[in-house]
Amino acid sequence: MSGNVLFAIFLLPVFSMVFIGLVLRPFFKNSPKLAGYTIIGCLAAALGLSIWVLAGHDFSAGPIMGNAEWAVIGNFSISLGFYADELTAMMLIVVTGISLMVQIYSQGYMAGDTGYIRYFCFMSLFTASMLGLVLASNIMLVYVFWEGVGLGSYLLIGFWFHKPSAAAAAKKAFIVTRFGDFGFLVGILILYFTTGTFEIHGANGLNELALAGAIGFPALTLGAMGVFSGAVGKSAQFPLHTWLPDAMEGPTPVSSLIHAATMVAAGVYLVARMLPLFVVSEPAITMVAVIGGVTAIFAATMGLVANDIKRVLAYSTISQLGYMMLGLGSVGVAVNQVLNGGELHYHDQLLTVEAAIWLGVSVGIFHLFTHAFFKCLLFLGAGSVSHATGTFDMRLMGGLKKYQPWTFIVFLAGSLSLAGIWPLAGFWSKDMIVLNAWEHTPALFWLAMITVFMTAFYMFRAIFMTFYGEYRGGDPSHAHGDEHGHSEPHESPKVMLLPMTVLAIMAVGCGWTFWAGGVGKFLAATSRVWEEAHLHWHSHGFFDLFTKVGDEAMPLIALVVALAGIGAAYAIYKAKWISAESIGRVFAPVYTLLSRKYYMDEIYEQLFVIRILQNGINYAVELFDTYVVDGTVNGVASLTMGIGGRLRRVETGQLQAYGLAIAIGILVIMIVFFAVD
Repeated sequence: MSGNVLFAIFLLPVFSMVFIGLVLRPFFKNSPKLAGYTIIGCLAAALGLSIWVLAGHDFSAGPIMGNAEWAVIGNFSISLGFYADELTAMMLIVVTGISLMVQIYSQGYMAGDTGYIRYFCFMSLFTASMLGLVLASNIMLVYVFWEGVGLGSYLLIGFWFHKPSAAAAAKKAFIVTRFGDFGFLVGILILYFTTGTFEIHGANGLNELALAGAIGFPALTLGAMGVFSGAVGKSAQFPLHTWLPDAMEGPTPVSSLIHAATMVAAGVYLVARMLPLFVVSEPAITMVAVIGGVTAIFAATMGLVANDIKRVLAYSTISQLGYMMLGLGSVGVAVNQVLNGGELHYHDQLLTVEAAIWLGVSVGIFHLFTHAFFKCLLFLGAGSVSHATGTFDMRLMGGLKKYQPWTFIVFLAGSLSLAGIWPLAGFWSKDMIVLNAWEHTPALFWLAMITVFMTAFYMFRAIFMTFYGEYRGGDPSHAHGDEHGHSEPHESPKVMLLPMTVLAIMAVGCGWTFWAGGVGKFLAATSRVWEEAHLHWHSHGFFDLFTKVGDEAMPLIALVVALAGIGAAYAIYKAKWISAESIGRVFAPVYTLLSRKYYMDEIYEQLFVIRILQNGINYAVELFDTYVVDGTVNGVASLTMGIGGRLRRVETGQLQAYGLAIAIGILVIMIVFFAVD
């Protein structure tokens, strides 16, 4: 298959961005729907080509590669290189498929917004940048598109720029991720000056050089940690997670796209793409696993008390991203041990280093794959209930099951999948992470299991508060009716329900495709792993687990823990056997700590913004004023006084001295005149 298809996939949203921004916006302002139709058409074509890449290419024969040379300056050339293997093919489908669903949904959600055309232009930029990041063959090109994703997120989070909260959230996202991006750039430079290449793949690529031991350990570890710092920022891992909950200020479809398939997925994809680089360094891969495990439980605790339904989902996203990092890191730790003389068995089969690495990629990326569908669905569902009530505050909702039955059904499907309930997609992908954490990083396994309980609890807390009980009025200003004449909650239009239905089907069924081997055919080169060891769900059926013990019973244990979380939420928020208010009073300090997000925003504000940034600026201004401004003025004055003092000595008042000076001056003039002549 020609590499031109990769350029076509990337250029379709680029065309959409240019066409909407330069043609539709200035010349067709009165036909805003054309902007939505343009991006939907381009993304549908890109999705079709992505499916063709998956189905029409035999990756066992090698990846698809494309290279477009832009300019040649002596021996230096500037080119755009794209690369597609099984991992890329999976990500292409996730990005184009999720983005297509979001754009269809946006036709209804953003209808009537004054920035309708601008919105789809920014969406095109965002999607194109993510596709470029996924396809890039060298790490510097990844960084270019990485920053493009950051720019797109800034524009979309702050889309309603007239709202101070939205403008502040956009700046916060842009600034916080800059810390991680700076480390990413440093890591890139360390790797480049050590190896002389930016290429990720190939005989002399960074991955292969790392596995061959051609990169010194200090440079390798620092470079890998630098790359991971970029992933920590973009994927909102602790401690750079604070920007993501505030990013809810953007339109809900933007939140859905950011959380499901673009910005936050970029960090996980980066670690997966460069996992061979990480596994060679024990400190680097251990850091990936630990940060992932800590982030998973840390974010889940804040989701327990949030009352804004989008913020509940935001903390859930941070937590699930931690799961993905834990999945990558847990197997990566085992691979590091293999590289140091150990062995890695999977179902009694000894794996090679290559197969073990791809197994690690599978564990983390499979959850990214399933998470994209059910998390996109949940955010669109949150937008649907807000569309009906005018608010995201669950305390003002309640009883929406009666008014929005279809939204309730699809939201329930997404929540069950996120909670890891059999047989939905999240069950299969979470099982792989939990099982591998148990086998390779037992200490982090317990964090993962506690997170399983919390995830099920806060998602069904949201369901019971939103869809059960009596309707509590929503936003009072919304109760007077909307543009369609509705004066009470109502189901969303079909253009919003259609993509939610498609995503619900995927949230239920995409895990089974992996179990049947469909996703495994292309996901993370597991076709090679298949030849050496059948993955977990090929070895036995689910119900066989009731007769299993030890490692193979882990999926059942995780399922029981998740059901316990649902039961606890039911007891408190549906049956009301226990009062949520009384629990809050008993654990008031803990509740305050969680609701204030561990005071991390305040800590960052006081430590970095005020003490370091503002005080640093004030100190720099003071130094500039003292030594530059005052120093310049005082210096000029001192120079003038010094010159004046010396000239004053010449003015003696003696006539003979003046005559002597005139004579000497005439003599000097005559000497110069005759010398020049």
